[in-house]
Parts: sequence; C-alpha cells; structure tokens
Amino acid sequence: MLSEKIYTLRRKSGLSQEQLAEKIGVSRQAISKWEGGQSTPELEKLKALSECFQISLDELTGNQPTPPKPDPPVPRSPGESKAGIFLCLLGAVSLLLFGLLTVLRPSSIDQLSESSMITLNGTGILIAFFVLLMALGLLLILRKR
Repeated sequence: MLSEKIYTLRRKSGLSQEQLAEKIGVSRQAISKWEGGQSTPELEKLKALSECFQISLDELTGNQPTPPKPDPPVPRSPGESKAGIFLCLLGAVSLLLFGLLTVLRPSSIDQLSESSMITLNGTGILIAFFVLLMALGLLLILRKR
C-alpha cells in the first residue's frame, strides 16, 4: 500500500514527518494522513516524493519496477571468429595428417621421436600442439557468443 511505502521510505531516509513535509512543500499533517491511509497525495506530490526518495513513481505506488535493460552485447570483430575457425581447422587437419602419417610411415614417427630433445617425445609434442591450436580456435569462436 502507498501509505506503508511512504512510511517505510521516510523512516529509511531518517526523516521525520515534519522534515519530509518541508522537503516536498506540504504540512506535517498531510504526511501523517498519507501514512495513516486517510488520504492520498496528488500526482504532483507523488512526483515530489519519488524525487525525494530517488525512486520511480511505479516503485512508490507499489507497481512493479521496470527491469533494467540488459547491456547490449559487445560486437565481436568478424576477424576473431574467422581466426578461431582457421585455428580450429588447422589443428584438426594437422591431427588428421599426423594420424595418416603414423599409419602410412611408422618409421617417420620414430625419427621424429629420436630428434626431439625434450623428455616428452616428438609425437607427444606435436599432438599437444595440434590440440592446443584446436582449443584456441574454439575459444575464439565461442567467446562472448
């Protein structure tokens, strides 16, 4: 109810009936009648009350406040999506070619593993790199969709 809302907002603001009356240009008795439900403020006084309490008229009169509009989506540059698709495809094609090479020429995999100076063998490094390319591509594609 409006009377309860005015009372609650006035108390929250730490104002007495007299102080609120002075702020919006009415008598203390008018505030008392509004809070007691014996009368209702005119439109101009409702506007003054909403400004005083820094709320909308809808909130003051008990209507549901209009929900805030969501922020507009941040536009993505078309290049990001294209780069993501490219990286994803590059990783997938590289993995497929690597698998095909493994099947067709197993000896080349042994050579790659022997030439690697890292503890993880060369094939593991290549697979990890290709999967990383695909993951990076997916990340760029799906970012803030």
